[in-house]
Amino acid sequence: QVQLVESGGGLVQAGGSLRLSCAASGRTSGNYVMGWFRQAPGKEREFVARISGDDGSTHYADSVKGRFTISSDNAKNTVILQMNSLKPEDTAIYYCAAKRPWASEYNYWGQGTQVSVSL
Repeated sequence: QVQLVESGGGLVQAGGSLRLSCAASGRTSGNYVMGWFRQAPGKEREFVARISGDDGSTHYADSVKGRFTISSDNAKNTVILQMNSLKPEDTAIYYCAAKRPWASEYNYWGQGTQVSVSL
């Protein structure tokens, strides 16, 4: 089992920045794909970004490309989502997730952290 705990959410004005962290514990040995997702009120959960544990490759949703950066600190079992130039439409609960590279779906999820962006 893998446990994920997010932190770093909060309230920020449009144009500002936030840095989310996801700390992993438990069976963290081996390669995982780590992802960030978000869910706004009344909307479906959507993909934000992911990073591969083996080669560090990244992928972003078009809506955040150029503004958000995902990175990992393998020594600390932590994944970071740096969010810049935030917009009110980025307001959502942000979730960290993990899966093995061969898995079709993410099967480990954190509890989420609220990000609110005001005008």
